[in-house]
Amino acid sequence: MGKQPSVRVASPRQLTSELVVIGCFKGRAPDTSRLPSGLTNAAGRAVERSGWKGKEKQIARAQSRSKQPSQVVVHGLGRAADFGSRELARWSAKAVQTAADEGYRDLLLVLPDHPAVKGRAAFRLLVDLGLSGYRFDRFQSKTSRSRLRTIRVLPPAGEDASYKAMLKVANKVVPAVAFGRDLANTPPNEANPEWMAGEAGRLAKTRSMKIKVLGPKELTRMGMGGILAVGGGSSSPPRLVRLEWGSGSQTISFVGKGVTFDTGGISIKPAGGMDEMKYDKSGACTVLGIAQAAADLELPFHFRAYLPLAENMPDGMSYRPGDIVRCYNGKTVEVLNTDAEGRMILADALSWAAEEEPGTLLEYSTLTGASVVAIGHHAASLYTPDDYLAAELLDAAEDSNERLWRMPLWPEYREEMKGTHADLRNVAGRWGGANTAAAFLSQFVGKTERWAHLDIAATAYVAGDQKGTKGATGYGVALTSAWLLELANRF
Repeated sequence: MGKQPSVRVASPRQLTSELVVIGCFKGRAPDTSRLPSGLTNAAGRAVERSGWKGKEKQIARAQSRSKQPSQVVVHGLGRAADFGSRELARWSAKAVQTAADEGYRDLLLVLPDHPAVKGRAAFRLLVDLGLSGYRFDRFQSKTSRSRLRTIRVLPPAGEDASYKAMLKVANKVVPAVAFGRDLANTPPNEANPEWMAGEAGRLAKTRSMKIKVLGPKELTRMGMGGILAVGGGSSSPPRLVRLEWGSGSQTISFVGKGVTFDTGGISIKPAGGMDEMKYDKSGACTVLGIAQAAADLELPFHFRAYLPLAENMPDGMSYRPGDIVRCYNGKTVEVLNTDAEGRMILADALSWAAEEEPGTLLEYSTLTGASVVAIGHHAASLYTPDDYLAAELLDAAEDSNERLWRMPLWPEYREEMKGTHADLRNVAGRWGGANTAAAFLSQFVGKTERWAHLDIAATAYVAGDQKGTKGATGYGVALTSAWLLELANRF
């Protein structure tokens, strides 16, 4: 993780900067009521120029006339009625990029007076700004560093206390998101199951967590047939990691898919884009990020996390189409496609997690391309039979700007997953593939009623054919942190 700019909430004594960016809505004058006269006058001169209307993406500049001159830039935000959380994120990112590209060391971001920047919006904005300097450049011999070191945020009047409180939270969440990104971005020649278990061990040591790591012998003894089958073709043996920390009457468990590289196995994938299959461990990386955030925020819950880790490779020891595998809860699965491997390793981990009777069970996985086909790269898919849990997670998604869309878990999908010669089959044909995959996982949550599956295949990373900075996003860490904070009545 590269050097991040320090994010602060501006105080009355910190209202100068090399670069001052002011957001202004169409048809309005820039709100400079909290700025000193030198910056106010510069903003006025900037928008006096011919043609200024505050249209979206319109820019006006002026230099302040003071002992410490500042470049004042007014950004048009378009109509206030059209401004929301996504527009705020795009605008703040643009402001930071301008500061970085033009070589400024510090930035003062003056927020407009609008509901989209008030209250809980402080959390998502401060997290976004804290991650604005993220780079994964550990393997680059030459790196370019931005000079930007400080970002100050000036909230609308009356919002200072909210922003200062949320900054304390964001300062714990941002490193956790970056940690999850670093893990997911690490290439598969380094990030194998043993390496991932080692990273979990380092986290456990620094956060006083209990850890148990199961290798092939322990997995065999416990009957974890799904993990053993998927990892059987790799020279890097599979692992199953269990973390435990915190205290409280409510137990919350997390499960994250950790396929450190997915060739598809015997049902091998096409070569194009296969390099991106290092991101098939993103669910496990998200869960480790959540674990760090939850520990650092000192949330009043008892937590457990389960990371099934395997590399899916074609080999003489690989599992095959036609195999029947027995999972930890005793259910048998007929393998029709070895590229439907995530659900196989999750079956064992979910069964173990459910056996330990959590109050809530959340699972994260880059499970299906079908979920991407269904809703594109704009949201993750949410599956849960619990309407209350769905509402909680959807609210947290709004608070964190990590979109979720609830998908169906109808009985028909469970019927489609019934096997011919086994209890289940691991694929059910072309149609509704994300839904049948979720229905498959529902067979392994035991008596746990409050559970959810988040298919993050669409949001876990930015691929080569997408817009934006390429690489892992750490999706789910901020969302889950917001959810946990609300449960703890601290949001």
